[in-house]
Amino acid sequence: MDPATALRRIAFLLEWNDASPYRVRAFHTAADAVRALPPGPVDAAQARRLPGVGPVTGEVIAQASAGAVPRYLARLETAAGPAARAGWDLAAAARGDCHLHSDWSDGGHPIEEMAEAARTLGHDWAVLTDHSPRLTIAHGLDPERLRRQLDAVAAHNAAARNVVAHDTAGHHAGDGPFRLLAGIECDILEDGSLDQEPELLDRLDVVVASVHSKLRADPEPMTARMLTAVRDPRTNVLGHCTGRIVTGRGRPPSRFDAAAVFTACAAAGTAVEINCRPERRDPPDELLRLAVEAGCLFAVDTDAHAPEQLHWFTSGYARAARFGLGPDRLVTTWPRERLLAWARPAAARRP
Repeated sequence: MDPATALRRIAFLLEWNDASPYRVRAFHTAADAVRALPPGPVDAAQARRLPGVGPVTGEVIAQASAGAVPRYLARLETAAGPAARAGWDLAAAARGDCHLHSDWSDGGHPIEEMAEAARTLGHDWAVLTDHSPRLTIAHGLDPERLRRQLDAVAAHNAAARNVVAHDTAGHHAGDGPFRLLAGIECDILEDGSLDQEPELLDRLDVVVASVHSKLRADPEPMTARMLTAVRDPRTNVLGHCTGRIVTGRGRPPSRFDAAAVFTACAAAGTAVEINCRPERRDPPDELLRLAVEAGCLFAVDTDAHAPEQLHWFTSGYARAARFGLGPDRLVTTWPRERLLAWARPAAARRP
C-alpha cells in the first residue's frame, strides 16, 4: 500500500464513522502532499516537512512507505468491519464525477486545474458543469460564454491527447487518456424548463439540472417543476434535490413529493445525485432510501469548486454502500463510453 492510498483509505474510514470533515480533510491534504516525496522508505520527520503533514499523518506515511500497513489504518479497519471494506471497494471503482465548477462561474480555479485534479485522483473522466445564465450570483454562462467554454474544453482535450501521443507512459487505464466532458449545471426554472438554449444543451455531454430559486415553494408547484425537468430528455442528473444546507445557519430542504419525483427519474433514466459537499449531503437518508427503492440510477458527485474538493467523492460512496448500491446503478463508476451512451447516445461516437 502506497502512502497516498493509505491516507485516503483512512479518510474514507473516518467519513464512514462520521468524523469531523476537518479531520477527514487533514488526511486528504497529506495524501496530496506525498506526491512530492521520492519513492522508497521515508521517515516520519522527513514526511512532516511536507506542507499539511502532521504527527499522525507523518507516521502513516513512514509506515506505509516502508511496506507496512499503518497501525492507525489497521485499527480503523478492524473497528469498521467488512461493510466499510465493501464501501471502500465501491469508492475505488469510481471512474468520474458529473458535477464540478471552474472559475468560469463560481469556482475558484481554471478548467485545467480542475481537470488535472480529477485525473490525479485516478478518474478517467469528469464533467465540467458551470452554472447556467439565470444564476447571476454565480456568474452563470450565457449562450455565448457557453459556446466559448465548449471550445475551451475541446482545446484542453486536444492538448491532452497530444501529450499522451508523445508519452505512452502517461496513458491512463480504462478508456484511454483522461477526458474532460462538456456539461452544465442548468437551473430548473419555475415552469420546469431548463435554463439554456436547447441547441446548446444538445451539444453537451452531460446535463445536471438543479433547483436554485424559490426553494421554499409549496410542495405541489415544486413537485410539478421537478417532474417536468427530470422527464426532459436533455436532463441526465437531478442535482442536490432538496437544496438543503446542514452546516452553519443551515437551510431547510425543499418540500416535494419525493416518491413521485424519484419514480419519474427511474422511468426516464435520470440519475439522482448523491451530492458529497459536506454542507449539503443531499439527498437526506430518508429520501435516498426512497430513491433506491424506486429503482433510480445515481451519480456520486462532489459539486467541487476547488481541486481539493474532488476528494469528497469517498463520502458519497460510503453512503451508497450503506444503502446496498452497486456499480451498475452508479453512473460515476461507469467507463466513459458507457456513460456517454447513456447520457448522450450521439456523444458516444465523438472522437
